Amino acid sequence: MTEHPDPSRDRLKHHFAQRVIHQARQVLEVWQRLQRSEWNDAGMAELSEANLRLLRYAERFEQIEHAQLAQSIGVSLDEVMENRGRLNSTLIARLNQAMQRLSRTGLRHSDAFEQTFLPPLRKPVYLALQDAQRAERLAQQLEFFGLAAQALSDERAFRAAISERHPAAIVMDVDFAGAGLELANSVQEGLEQKIPLLFFSHCDTDTPTRLAAVRAGGQEFFTGSLDASSLLERIEVLTHVSQYDPYKVLIVDDSKAQATHTERVLNSAGILTHTLTEPILAMDALAEFQPDLIILDMYMPECNGTELAKVIRHNDRYVSVPIIYLSAEDDLDKQLDAMSEGGDDFLTKPIKPRHLIATVRNRAARARNLKARMVRDSLTGLYNHTHTLQLLDDACFRARREEQPLAFAMLDIDHFKKVNDTYGHPMGDRVIKSLALFLKQRLRKTDHIGRYGGEEFAVVLPDTDEQSALKVLDEIRQRFAEINYPAQPQDLSCTFSCGIAMLQPGLDGNALSKRADEALYKAKHGGRNRVELYSGD
Repeated sequence: MTEHPDPSRDRLKHHFAQRVIHQARQVLEVWQRLQRSEWNDAGMAELSEANLRLLRYAERFEQIEHAQLAQSIGVSLDEVMENRGRLNSTLIARLNQAMQRLSRTGLRHSDAFEQTFLPPLRKPVYLALQDAQRAERLAQQLEFFGLAAQALSDERAFRAAISERHPAAIVMDVDFAGAGLELANSVQEGLEQKIPLLFFSHCDTDTPTRLAAVRAGGQEFFTGSLDASSLLERIEVLTHVSQYDPYKVLIVDDSKAQATHTERVLNSAGILTHTLTEPILAMDALAEFQPDLIILDMYMPECNGTELAKVIRHNDRYVSVPIIYLSAEDDLDKQLDAMSEGGDDFLTKPIKPRHLIATVRNRAARARNLKARMVRDSLTGLYNHTHTLQLLDDACFRARREEQPLAFAMLDIDHFKKVNDTYGHPMGDRVIKSLALFLKQRLRKTDHIGRYGGEEFAVVLPDTDEQSALKVLDEIRQRFAEINYPAQPQDLSCTFSCGIAMLQPGLDGNALSKRADEALYKAKHGGRNRVELYSGD
């Protein structure tokens, strides 16, 4: 007798398995909070408890990958406790790596459930639009970008969703349920942290309506049409999607005791450190560690701090990395002289731990923001051509040293000139930005994405073999082709062609990029909307 599958049983399993995803979010949110503030016993206990709950759920609902990650996180947290609550760089790096993997892990089950991926710290977006079909289409389009979106049909469904979980943002029709603005106002009442609100109106609106939207907490107002890429772009800005990579600090001090003290203070705040007691090794460490900030002792026997600062500043790559002198020198004139020799700040020993942590965090945050502006393309926010090639060279060096595979891909939007000629350059920019967002959503955090120029993009894929590179980029190609852009006389959709090359012995970054370009040329001339691997033919 054939046993028929029980749909209700499957739905129940799926419902409970979703608890695993929800608990993974809880773990990530606690981790994110700790990264923004000083680590303390209460925060560590909260993280440990959330992770223990994740482990229990994952084992109960047979989510093997989540269970393994929870075990790995638990082992690292136990080591912190065994170390009398002290963090060190190894543990911080290990925890961060596990959190990155957790943020990208979806549901897996023997039953054929659709995988539900959890983008890094992403809550869903609630869509409260009068036109239910428009809301469903928009939700589907946002899903293509990897963002969870939920279309809500009426006030009751909206309030139920809000009571269950606060969203990353709300997109609301001003006329939703006959009282969109009032509803938005009521939702925000009593909230310490307001939910980002984006209002929409099918027709252009008068100033009083827009003023009411502002008073209701609206941070954006769309009229006419809504497309997923422009909406996602605004959500990215308004929700400040967290960069939870720990800050990295290079400490150069000939005193092992002082260097260890500085290291422990910064590690206690979740900051990664690399310590050198021999200043002559600093340039190699800079290339390898790529710190956000450098702490230098003023007086060292081999080479004093100001001399080393000059050497560092001679290299264009490190001209904007903040240098903080940490010294017992209390002569103000000497401090000012040191500052004029490539330094950004001067801290006098002994220094209170909170003062050191706050200074390092503030300087590192500004440096990251500045670097992002210097190395990124202004239209898309992706790395620019020069920096992409720099990252490719770095990746080649690491791949050879660690004997890991490395893939490099070049992508080009098909018939892009026709898009500009038919729909205008603003639409062309929209398509470029859309593909940039799509790549950021779909690729790993460890992958480097650049805008090579015009409608051409490049992707550096470390630790990726050729079959994996082909699979992921072909899937991205297929899904990107499904995105629609509202336009006249009819909606627009676009495709891209892609060429991939693998790092081989004797190749450098320049040779690898040429091979990827040749593979892209082959894809273009093979009919477009396809992915080709360099074969040397």
